[in-house]
Amino acid sequence: MIRTHYSTQITPEMNGGSVTVCGWAHEIRDLGGITFLVVRDREGLIQVTLFKKTIDKNVLDIVRNLSRESVVAVTGNVKKEAKAPNGYEIVPAAVAVLGKAESPLPMDTTGKVDADLDTRLDARFMDMRRPGTQAIFRIRHLIQKSVREFLGGEGFIEITTPKVVATATEGGTALFPITYFEREAFLNQSPQLFKQLMMSGGLDRVFEIGPIFRAEEHDTRKHLNEATSIDIEASFLDNEDVMVILENLVKYVYSSVAENGERYLKTLGVEPKIPKTPFARVTYDKAISIARDNGEKIEWGDDLTTESEHSIGETVGEHYFIVDWPTKIKPFYVMPYENKPEICRAFDMMHPRMELSSGAQRVHSYELLHSRITEQGLNADGFEFYLKAFRYGMPPHAGWGLGAERLLMTMLGVENIREVVLFPRDRKRLSP
Repeated sequence: MIRTHYSTQITPEMNGGSVTVCGWAHEIRDLGGITFLVVRDREGLIQVTLFKKTIDKNVLDIVRNLSRESVVAVTGNVKKEAKAPNGYEIVPAAVAVLGKAESPLPMDTTGKVDADLDTRLDARFMDMRRPGTQAIFRIRHLIQKSVREFLGGEGFIEITTPKVVATATEGGTALFPITYFEREAFLNQSPQLFKQLMMSGGLDRVFEIGPIFRAEEHDTRKHLNEATSIDIEASFLDNEDVMVILENLVKYVYSSVAENGERYLKTLGVEPKIPKTPFARVTYDKAISIARDNGEKIEWGDDLTTESEHSIGETVGEHYFIVDWPTKIKPFYVMPYENKPEICRAFDMMHPRMELSSGAQRVHSYELLHSRITEQGLNADGFEFYLKAFRYGMPPHAGWGLGAERLLMTMLGVENIREVVLFPRDRKRLSP
């Protein structure tokens, strides 16, 4: 049987028309003289009504013997019914079982019996059948679609960079080593070096939505070891220019989701507040002053702790930027201020709950970049492929990376980042 309609494509005005719907047996209620089969497809619920006196006995027997979550195809006539989901029901002429489900189920899909997060992730295929879980990933799709729309409208070209690399992107030890034939290689921390190379290559404005890997031993509600990063790099722009692009992107994404994802937001009971632009610019000095005033112990030159981020976020109360960071705690490719080299042109974009993005104007001088790599205790020879591009005409450029999962979880008020990833990879979870 071939599907002719999803549940939302059928209307009461189609009364008497024949349709074929396909989906899962969400619920079966046998009341003796009448049996109801509720079929769930990607878009919603369909009520199939079988009257004992008029229905074919073979069809009735198939439905009465169905196990919940079996896959079915139903062909029948649409009947207008105000009490049914979407205002119609289907009176079946034929029901075919396409995939039988065993009992008991790994978890309940109706929402009547809750399950803890580990149970849901262990049976993610079944968890995806829950309307709330599907709504999260339909909104995630809308976010990535709107990111592409916005950046395309700003003249950005989408690229794809390697995820297997020979050296660390940002230095440090947070790398997953892999065996690459006779050599050691690593899973990439970021597309940073490669998107900068595209500035030398003349693409001018590029973006990527892709996976990043961090071998950090975090076990928190906001960290993953494999995440999705939304990255841009743009020539002839400075840190402030790309901050404007970032805040306008976030506003556009929120607006797009509010406009196009209303039914999914309703399923989740969420009404995201569209942020106002421009976002506040809070200097690093001001940020640590706020944290200290709120009782946090933090010294100038320290990175912000989770507690400090919460403290500052509660004070600011909306999306904001922290700007003008100490140079020593930012990566080697970040541009220091010429008149005050201990401060750099870096920024973090913050939600009151957490950091969402980091970016900066980049060093485009070969000599300065080489010395910055050395100053951070890294071997410049390992970055030769990268440094080479800076010897043959590198324009001034700037960019940022935005965490897709963190953007989604803060938009929806989700508490655990694993909720917004199909198959999360963290310190403990490698399967499914």
